[in-house]
Amino acid sequence: MVDKIMSTIFLGLVLIFGGFHVLFMLLLSYHWDYVRVIGVLVIVLYVAVVLGIFGFYSTVRRKQSVAIIGFIVVLFSIIPAAARFYDSQITTVNAEVNVWEYEPFVENSLVKQLKEGATVTIDEPLPILDGATAMYPLYAAFVQATYPRSLNYLQEEIVMVNKTPQAYENVINGKADMIFVAAPSQQQIDVAKSKNVELEMTAIGKEAFVFFVHKNNPINSLTLEQIRGIYSGDITNWSQVGGTNESIRAFQRPQDSGSQTALQYVMGDIPIMEAPTEDIVSGMGGIIHEVAQYKNYKNAIGYTFRYYSTEMVGNDEIKLLMIDDVAPTKENIRNETYPITSQFYAVTTDTDNPNVRKLLNWILSPQGQQLVEEVGYVPVLENNK
Repeated sequence: MVDKIMSTIFLGLVLIFGGFHVLFMLLLSYHWDYVRVIGVLVIVLYVAVVLGIFGFYSTVRRKQSVAIIGFIVVLFSIIPAAARFYDSQITTVNAEVNVWEYEPFVENSLVKQLKEGATVTIDEPLPILDGATAMYPLYAAFVQATYPRSLNYLQEEIVMVNKTPQAYENVINGKADMIFVAAPSQQQIDVAKSKNVELEMTAIGKEAFVFFVHKNNPINSLTLEQIRGIYSGDITNWSQVGGTNESIRAFQRPQDSGSQTALQYVMGDIPIMEAPTEDIVSGMGGIIHEVAQYKNYKNAIGYTFRYYSTEMVGNDEIKLLMIDDVAPTKENIRNETYPITSQFYAVTTDTDNPNVRKLLNWILSPQGQQLVEEVGYVPVLENNK
């Protein structure tokens, strides 16, 4: 009996010290669900061996019982890991683009260029620009057309691309002279007022706010009321809007982002339901609590702006929905028959830089508006289309 106890203790110590090291290394590389499977498997094997040491397997029935129980325990530990593995295979609709591909004055850049020289040249002091990611190809084209040639504007932060919330923060705090964004959220307006800053909104183009689903979703069109029902939480199953009997996964974007503000405008006074969330490792190595990144589940719905989805991302695994049976095409944006058509802006504040107004006037000129068209947006001045 003493030998059996000593064998059991020795086996336990080996598993504790050796297994702890293995599990720790796995935990550094894999999610806890996967590590848990290994841990459960080791424990089941340990119990099975110990039972053998103490002579428990005296009958076939006992062997079968232990095998069945062990199998069930391991199976239940595998289910979360299997679900996570399946989830990891779902295509993620990329929320970012490589801004370096649109850098001005760089060979083979994707930035659009005028066929003739610009009618205006911007000299020192150069206006400091910032804006939403989807706007960067546009104001990069403005820079290429009017600024002196330089390969260092991004590095020197003369031209920045910090997304909508940071861009508004920069223009409010005087770190940017002009930003290119969608309309501000109420919170951004309140922050500007609290700092006695007046946001001057100059419409320079028109864009469509679009909703998208998996390409295999049978739904091709929703009404505005159905959109509001989905994002208020009143409509929870695709069968309620003519689709399959599947629950709706309605993803959202972070607060104060351009697309989340656009959703708030669509919803009006209707409260938006709580968004699905997940912990995401930030670029600086910390942990932030953020709205879940859209993953292309077959029952999911997300939203963005037309240009971003079609010109920059171009994901053929999703499809843009019609709203009230009207497709978000450039022509329907131009004639404003698409129900969620809105303007986007060059936002400025009171500044001593004389070239800010000079650049803004050029953007609204026939040549500037033609460049808006060339980039892929709809110009705000119809006579320049």
